[in-house]
Amino acid sequence: MTTSPSLAPPENPAPPGAGGWLGDPPQAGPAVADQSLGEFGYPQQLHRTMGRFASFAAGFSFISVLTTVFQLFSFGYGFAGPAFFWSWPLVLGGQLLVAACFAELAARYPISGSIYQWATRLGNAVYGWFTGWLMVIGQIVVVTAAALALQVVLPSVWSGFQLVGGDPALSSRTGAANAVLLGAALISATTLVNVIGIRLMSVINSVGVTAELTGIALIAVLLFTHSERTPTVTLHTGGQSGYLWMFLVGSFTAAYVMIGFDSAGEMSEETRAPRRTAPRTILGALAAAGLGGGLLILGALLAAPSLSDGRLATEGMAYVLTSTLGELPGRLLLADVAVAVCVGTLAMQTAGARMIFSMARDGALPYSRRLAAVSPRTGTPHLPALVSGGLAIGFLLVNLLAPSAFLALETTCIVLVYTAYALVVGAMLRRRLQGRPIGSGDELDEQGRPLFSLGRWGLPVNVLALVYGVAMTVNLAWPRAAVYDPAGGHWYLQWFSLLFLAGALAVGGAYRLRRR
Repeated sequence: MTTSPSLAPPENPAPPGAGGWLGDPPQAGPAVADQSLGEFGYPQQLHRTMGRFASFAAGFSFISVLTTVFQLFSFGYGFAGPAFFWSWPLVLGGQLLVAACFAELAARYPISGSIYQWATRLGNAVYGWFTGWLMVIGQIVVVTAAALALQVVLPSVWSGFQLVGGDPALSSRTGAANAVLLGAALISATTLVNVIGIRLMSVINSVGVTAELTGIALIAVLLFTHSERTPTVTLHTGGQSGYLWMFLVGSFTAAYVMIGFDSAGEMSEETRAPRRTAPRTILGALAAAGLGGGLLILGALLAAPSLSDGRLATEGMAYVLTSTLGELPGRLLLADVAVAVCVGTLAMQTAGARMIFSMARDGALPYSRRLAAVSPRTGTPHLPALVSGGLAIGFLLVNLLAPSAFLALETTCIVLVYTAYALVVGAMLRRRLQGRPIGSGDELDEQGRPLFSLGRWGLPVNVLALVYGVAMTVNLAWPRAAVYDPAGGHWYLQWFSLLFLAGALAVGGAYRLRRR
């Protein structure tokens, strides 16, 4: 049985003051005057302080082009060579289809915990719960993966950041241990910012995104002006047999990068005029990140001193910057990348905390009363930030215990996110095929204008988005020994993504049954 398109009541209404059900006494604070959430059964507790640029920054910094391109360039190049660049526009096109579907939903359901809320309202409470459960696990592990990117950047800026002496490579024991130290320090700092409140987070995020956009533009210009070759020489496959399989693995880089654009929807309850703002910033953040990341990858391939000496597959873009632009300019630009890593980690943790808050507000998680509590002064749910930060630091220990296992864990979190995306898009397509409107069908945005809509393109875009999402999820989760168990002898690493997904569903199912 499906829920109403405009109101899906929480399974367990939260008690007064713990956040959540229509009829609870509103908390004191400046956000109480906003009653736009009433139609969904929630009082306004979070403070609406974010404007359009801050909303854009939330999505763009989660994608964090500089972070993930620098972290994963060597992976894509190592498997597929320079032609892995072509996976970038293909993945961007597929994710834009998904983002267009999400933009329609963000306009009609401007609620925190967007993926969970959208799946619940398009499907039912159980469907929404499992979607949110997979998404929140993925978001927490994404925070861990982003924090580890500091190890890729900081030791190249200054050797003093290698606190544990030895090889700084992430795959080495000393590099893995140092990555855990740097990552734990970063996650502790982002947790503190999230506890202090959305105003500080928004300011840091906006300043950081401005620095990241400036850095992307500057790095791209410098790389293109120091080109060593032309695109026709660089981007061919050589026609070798079996290249398609390698190309699919090379596409992991783009697939890892271009997630999190839905963060503008996650922050809807803290955004001014979210019905109008969120759809545009979801699409804008992804488009800007896609363009910037594509230019960075192409510029690095054209400017690299050599495509065959093996250093691109091991040192990645840090090698290109320092060897092409010189030590000092290269390190200054890498420092900007480090800023992007910090801001991206902050945005990812904020999105994960809002997902936890949204599910707890509906009584859908253990200790929901505490997790759904919002500070009247800051308008911030403090405990979800602490929980997400603590769990993310816990996942760092996997990298310490087994550096080779972390790639499998990192890929798994992306598989969880793609699965959650596909579940939302699939529920949306089912509703279209039933001839039922997305939302009540007659809403207007805050300026009295029609909501963002794909119109007659809605059905084909929705179909293509689902096909792409399912295909990429299968591609990411496919048990390739060369990717997940390159050393051999660890069958569980090869099957890790599928085992982890099955385990997450089993734990979620056991929790649901216990609650019943």
